[in-house]
Order: sequence, then C-alpha cells, then structure tokens
Amino acid sequence: MMISNKAFTIILFTLILFIILFSSAIFSYHIVLKGEMVTLPNLVGKTIKEARVELEKKRLSILEKGERFDNKWQQGKIIFQDPSPGSKLKVNKVVKVILSAGSEKVIIPQLIGKSFQSAGEILREAGLIKGKISQAHTPRYAAGKIIAQNPPPSEEVARNSLVSMLVSQGEMEKKYLMPDLIGKQAEIVIARLRELNFRVEDARRTYYPGLDPGIIIKQFPPHGFMIQKNFPITLEVSK
Repeated sequence: MMISNKAFTIILFTLILFIILFSSAIFSYHIVLKGEMVTLPNLVGKTIKEARVELEKKRLSILEKGERFDNKWQQGKIIFQDPSPGSKLKVNKVVKVILSAGSEKVIIPQLIGKSFQSAGEILREAGLIKGKISQAHTPRYAAGKIIAQNPPPSEEVARNSLVSMLVSQGEMEKKYLMPDLIGKQAEIVIARLRELNFRVEDARRTYYPGLDPGIIIKQFPPHGFMIQKNFPITLEVSK
C-alpha cells in the first residue's frame, strides 16, 4: 500500500517536531541541572571514603590536596575543606580537602643525669611537657638530678606529650636524737656540734637574771626531736 505524499509529509513533520522537542527537553534539563545549587556539608573529621559518599548525594566530587600534621584528628581524617561547610555550590563542582598526617612526632631528649631545674627548658625546646614528678633518695645522684624518665630517651612520640621524671633527693641522711642542751656552756656545745658537722644557725644573746654569761637557756629543736645534720639548730644564750 502506497503512502500518499500528503501523509508522508505529515509523518515526517511529526517526527522532526518530536526530535526537536526531545532535544529541547534534554538541553533544558542540563541547563537547570547546571545551575542547581546545593549546600556543602561539613566534611572535617570524616575519611575520604565517608566524604565521597556524602558528596555524591549532593552530586559533588572530591579532590585530595595533600596532608599536614594535626594533633586533633588522627591520620587519614579530613582537617580542612574548600569551600567551607555551609557554602552554596553548584552541582558537579569539586570540593578540595586536606587530610591529617597524624600528630607531629618528636624525639624524647636525654634527661637522666641533668638537673631538674634545666629539664623544663629542655622539654619546651623539644616540644614536650613536664608530666608527673616523683622523688627518691639515692647515693648515685646528687639532690636535684634526674634519676629516671618516662618515656625513655630517643623514643618517638607525638608533640606535646607528657614526660614524667624521677628526681634524686640525694643520699638519705641518718637521723639523730636532739640532746638536752639547756644549762650547758654555749661555747663548748657549739664547738662540739660543728665538729660533728651539725648546723648551728643562730646563737642569740639574751639577758637572764641569776645566770652567768654563756649558758644555754633555750634551744630549737627541743630535746628529743629527731634531726638530720643539715637541720638548722638555734640557741638562746645568756649574756
């Protein structure tokens, strides 16, 4: 059956019109889509994989722009994004991110044998902080010297880590029972105490009726008190 020229013309015109309308619809869809705006979510603290899933929902893509040290977020987490969270962005745009390389590492310095007074400056220069401080008597180190530390020297740790120290109090001295010095001759007593390496710090002279000059009338520490040789002894002597 032959189609008439008129019918053929109508069919051809209808087909062309359909193609034009279909193409126009696709073009319009792309125009609308291209101009559509979305709100950028907060990606900080997420992994690349988590962020990519989040952005795909918004028809956005992600681009990693490098790493840098960060003490807050563990290695592999996003610490910075561009544009910032909450920004309005056209779909199909790229969001740039920077990942955490973890905490910056520093080397624990050698503190053992150094004075506790100098330890603070040494730790500050190394990017570390004083931790727990303990003390112990030992004949091996003079008072004020560092006996032990934790973490040990040369260990690699995160910047701003705590370093604990054990500080020497020197050799533990013997203790002695303070004798009764009241009524004794001050000159003889003081000479004997100093001969035995006790520390006589003061011997004040005070008028005391009925006593000859040079007699001890008061003492500190009192009789029976336990002292070490470096403990200051004060006396009050008649004049």
